[in-house]
Amino acid sequence: MSYCMTKVLAEDPAACEAKARAALMAEGFGILTEIDVEATLRAKVGAEIGTYKILGACNPAFAKGAIDLESRVGVMLPCNVVLRGVAGGTEVSVVDPVASMAAIDNAALRAHAETVRTRLQAAFEAL
Repeated sequence: MSYCMTKVLAEDPAACEAKARAALMAEGFGILTEIDVEATLRAKVGAEIGTYKILGACNPAFAKGAIDLESRVGVMLPCNVVLRGVAGGTEVSVVDPVASMAAIDNAALRAHAETVRTRLQAAFEAL
């Protein structure tokens, strides 16, 4: 089982981020967190890794449903989207929530994660 959906877009990171945000919004997701990994690693350890940004996507209704099914599931949230600079453009990777929830033995949560995956996959395919 793959843990994410990945594709390379022949566009700069800013354009890809705008597209990702719009596609996620169209599927009911907002961005809870943004982590500029490139800037953080440069500042903290002097590393140069190139463009690497994590967007923490959240659909509040899906998050509430997951928490209702498994109270500590928050350690697995939000659904991360990674924008990474690569040769030829920007690689966009979106977590597969079914894979990330596989560590939790809860059939109802798995079914819920499949619903979330369908919506994330729709956003991913819209890129």
